[in-house]
Amino acid sequence: MAEASRGAGSSRPALIEARGWGWRYATRHAWAARDVTLRIEPGERVLLLGASGAGKSTLLQGVAGVLGGADEGDATGEILIDGSPAAAARGRTGLVLQDPDSQTILARVGDDVAFGCENLGVPRAEIWPRVGAALAAVGLDVPQGRSTAALSGGQKQRLALAGIVAMRPGAVLLDEPTANLDPRGVADVVDAVRRVLDATGATLIVIEHRIDAWLPLVDRVIVLGAEGGVLADGTPDAVLAARGVELAAAGVWVPGIRPVAPSLPAHSPGEVLVAGERLRVGRARGVAVAGPIDVEVRAGEVLGIVGANGAGKSTLGLTLAGLLPAVGGAVRASGSLAGGAVVRRGARADDPLAWTSTALLTRIGTVFQEPEHQLLATTVRGELEVGPRRLGLPESEITARTDELLERLRLTAVAAANPYTLSGGEKRRLTVAATLATRPRVVVLDEPTFGQDARTWRELVAIIADLRDGVDERGPLGIAAITHDEAVLDALSARRFSLEPAR
Repeated sequence: MAEASRGAGSSRPALIEARGWGWRYATRHAWAARDVTLRIEPGERVLLLGASGAGKSTLLQGVAGVLGGADEGDATGEILIDGSPAAAARGRTGLVLQDPDSQTILARVGDDVAFGCENLGVPRAEIWPRVGAALAAVGLDVPQGRSTAALSGGQKQRLALAGIVAMRPGAVLLDEPTANLDPRGVADVVDAVRRVLDATGATLIVIEHRIDAWLPLVDRVIVLGAEGGVLADGTPDAVLAARGVELAAAGVWVPGIRPVAPSLPAHSPGEVLVAGERLRVGRARGVAVAGPIDVEVRAGEVLGIVGANGAGKSTLGLTLAGLLPAVGGAVRASGSLAGGAVVRRGARADDPLAWTSTALLTRIGTVFQEPEHQLLATTVRGELEVGPRRLGLPESEITARTDELLERLRLTAVAAANPYTLSGGEKRRLTVAATLATRPRVVVLDEPTFGQDARTWRELVAIIADLRDGVDERGPLGIAAITHDEAVLDALSARRFSLEPAR
């Protein structure tokens, strides 16, 4: 504790070195990252890029010293922080992961932000001023006594960042910190990080697929290659301007070079499959966060649910999907969608919330905002088999569906891997595939393009378009997409529904 106390509050910028470093998870044959050699000087601000699955998040976790020992995987080479092994220098780095829920420890906002400081041995008199300053820095304007469970996904991201800011580490490591934020939230987080770095001089490594907001803040870009090693390294202009076309072809998002969206035919939407009537939605019993709402999900159409963070978009999606009870009003399914569904005694047959889980599987599928919230199996293939097995399908049909989805979502190479060892983009594609495996007629997608590189973004758009237009025996599907990605809504000709706070 004495050593932690001496380091507490120190923001001396950290020197980061990787020397031929690589990591392979215990359940994987392929290396998640390999042959990485780089040196990041104290105070440098680095944007780390690469295609989905190139090992960016793995490298960041290696720098943070949180990958674990030999029982969790195999390592080659070394990562050093100020000349010491990364695992022995954890107090010198602060990491914000892709999934903020995995870093939410305590029940109240203020306590959660204070947690890291307490572990570093920061004197109690210093902790609470730091907590208040950190919350203000990231723009999380909620009472310190607010329940962390009551925060939206975007608010939880800011909470995780506030916990890191309060620790005042020598290096700030950010893994897609703005992926699920609205444009104002993105600007708030980038500005917060800028203020922290300007005040402390801390070293920065940030991973983002959409990089425009971060370019004014960074002075160096490092690109990891899909086959290992460093593909490019230099100033933003030198890397992105000189090699932009090459990097875009490899799947890297490059400003000014957008992936070509698939050509989508014009058509008219069909029947209403699910509708909310004077709907009020919320996660706490009797407390509405949005509504009253009149909204329809139609076959052959993408409904784009948009709005600010905390407006209740994910809550609306879960309510329409039959996974949350409405606070007021009603959700009603069409006769063609509800037909044959087994329901609870005394409940309405057209209420998805009343359907059995098996009935719901073939009618409404949901992709949650955080992929980890719906992973159930120990392998990728097993994850895709969960739904079809629950339906009692023949083994030959299960295999056929699984193989098709593995190929289509670019997951064949990781079919035997543990889902938790995948990159964020791979996890997102896995949860989309698992939802499609039961072939529902309505799909609710919460941030469907989260963590995707330019290539896989285009492929996901094409898959969603095929579902919308009906390329198999089910016919056109009804799709509700909750997203801050305006480009995907434009590509899919989505009908936008802007959600406002409850009144």
